[in-house]
Amino acid sequence: MVSIPETTITSSDGRRSIPLIGFGTASETEGGDVVKAAVVEAIKVGYRHFDTASLYQTEKPLGEGINEALRLGLIKSRAELFVTTKLWCTSTEGHLVLPAMKKSLQNLGLGYVDLYLIHWPLKLNQEQFIPPIPKESIAAINIKEVWEAMENCVNLGLTKSIGVSNSAPRIIEEILSIAKIPPAVNQVEMNPLWQQRKLNEFCKKNDILLTGYSPLGGYNTQWGHNHVMECDVIQDIAKSRGKTPAQIALRWIYEQGVSFVVKSFNKERMKQNLEILDWSLTEDELNIISKIPQQKHVYLSGAMGDPSDIIAQLDVDLAFQ
Repeated sequence: MVSIPETTITSSDGRRSIPLIGFGTASETEGGDVVKAAVVEAIKVGYRHFDTASLYQTEKPLGEGINEALRLGLIKSRAELFVTTKLWCTSTEGHLVLPAMKKSLQNLGLGYVDLYLIHWPLKLNQEQFIPPIPKESIAAINIKEVWEAMENCVNLGLTKSIGVSNSAPRIIEEILSIAKIPPAVNQVEMNPLWQQRKLNEFCKKNDILLTGYSPLGGYNTQWGHNHVMECDVIQDIAKSRGKTPAQIALRWIYEQGVSFVVKSFNKERMKQNLEILDWSLTEDELNIISKIPQQKHVYLSGAMGDPSDIIAQLDVDLAFQ
């Protein structure tokens, strides 16, 4: 079993450890039984941080996988794991946050999560997320009201830490101006083709851990792309080092001083994705990767039939490089 390095984030009980490599559970086609089995296998090989969301509809199989791992003796207690879930955009109103948090805990079968994130800093006024979303279904949120409700979830012991996802500096600065509990994490798209250099610097200055999703570009998914895995620079380095392109991309993001969430339900690739800790990229390799042309791929506005000014502004902000 691989021992995954940890760092610390702000939590309700002081400073709390978070494993730097997380296991993603966003799934387009796999059923609950597949997700549950993948979680058990991931725990076997060493993953201790699991990322889900209300939107993914994988909270229940993740919780079932954790219970199965406990039954099998793979872990001794739930406290050995770090579990992240997210508040979906249909519940980004002050009075809706606590019910959404409780619903996620019910789905997971857990008494608390370690980290609760605002999935996107906007409001959707329709239940189903089936693109394209009409302009009239999108609204701005009252971030002060929502953040106070997130802080209440901490105070009630339902989550150890709170944070944001897909959030640009202007949103984080607004939260910091009113927060009693500052955001611990900002989870955003990050990979060698979208390196988030300035956002990473901003978050580090504000003691916020950046967590990268789609570190492999959402390879072989409907919403993602194959450009990271097919990038000539990544492939050339992989060949010269005797590594896979995925390992080069994951080692690169690890060396940026951030955490990341990677998803594969294939047992062999689960192991390969952890085999990045006993070697490092050279200065020349890092320099070559830093010169890869940058292009953002996960645009929320792509889900909108007629993007509103809110979404357009979010996408401009998220191009903060």
